[in-house]
Amino acid sequence: MDHSPTLKQTPLHALHLSLGAKMVPFAGYDMPVQYPMGVMKEHLQTRAAAGLFDVSHMGQVIVLGASYEDAARALETLVPVDVLGLKPGRQRYGFFTAENGGILDDLMITNRGGHLLVVVNAACKEQDVAHMKAHLAGCEVTLLEDRALLALQGPAAERVLASLWAAAAEMKFMDVRDAFIRGADCIISRSGYSGEDGFEISVPADKAEELAKVLLAHPECEPIGLGARDSLRLEAGLCLYGNDIDTTTTPVEASLEWAMQKVRRPGGERAGGYPGAGRIAEDFATGPVRRRIGLKPEGKAPVRAHAVLYAEDSPESPIGEVTSGTFGPTVEGPVAMGYVPASLAEPGTRVFAELRGKYLPLTVTALPFIKPTYKR
Repeated sequence: MDHSPTLKQTPLHALHLSLGAKMVPFAGYDMPVQYPMGVMKEHLQTRAAAGLFDVSHMGQVIVLGASYEDAARALETLVPVDVLGLKPGRQRYGFFTAENGGILDDLMITNRGGHLLVVVNAACKEQDVAHMKAHLAGCEVTLLEDRALLALQGPAAERVLASLWAAAAEMKFMDVRDAFIRGADCIISRSGYSGEDGFEISVPADKAEELAKVLLAHPECEPIGLGARDSLRLEAGLCLYGNDIDTTTTPVEASLEWAMQKVRRPGGERAGGYPGAGRIAEDFATGPVRRRIGLKPEGKAPVRAHAVLYAEDSPESPIGEVTSGTFGPTVEGPVAMGYVPASLAEPGTRVFAELRGKYLPLTVTALPFIKPTYKR
């Protein structure tokens, strides 16, 4: 495995090695893909109790304007999301759009009272920061280089965190609060990317290892790597940027129109005004040409990303491709997502994927594959 100095390290790198993690390059970082427990058990641990993930490679960005309203209004020129209507201490999911209506990155936006906190994907963070600096007139855009980010996920996540900070129990899904834990000024959101209840904890880099160790000392919490993170988010029907969404997919094609609030949709009082608004309005008006859908392959063999999808079991009828696929430990079978023509996007539709020269039947399935357990 390449541990060349060109790979960046998170503040928890030494801890991962001490826990016996298998490290792999991911988005320019040396990251743990699994621990001795193994991907399957790590996945089931997160669904049954609690798992701790290092997501410090992601970008935590402060957007500061003359007021929150100024910063929010500026950010709305880049995202088709209601940022102005976001209440203090609340977070919402969004995405940067391109001029063609495609998605530049997906992200989390928080109203921190006096400013915005935007969390972006690791592989896109340099370009995202440059994008914001170039377009958010009158705002200061600062990438926080001195903070780590931990994700604590699973039905026992509240118990684990409340053992250190009792107020965890009062938070609801997408709430964000400040907390002082073990001498560290933390920013805690009740969110995550596993389909489970949980928290994301922004912590000063020099306090991250200590906090991680205290959380892992709880009998219900284990360290979880990128392998299980991927199968958890796929069962939850959540997109991975670069796989399921990118600059060739519009939010409506990607089945993400739920993330566009009514005021920002065509006909809303603050409709448009962001890159690609015309193309996205067309998708709303006439329906997209294709849709992101869930897929359940027959049998036990997973169908992986880039497998070509066919309307029939012959090479003459290609219709789309798989964008993510793996074995889903919770559903005890393979799960996948991909794009098909809108006419074939109805749950129950049968399509085929080529797998080693054979045509494997798959059923179009409603997402997510599991019932999320967010604390509303």
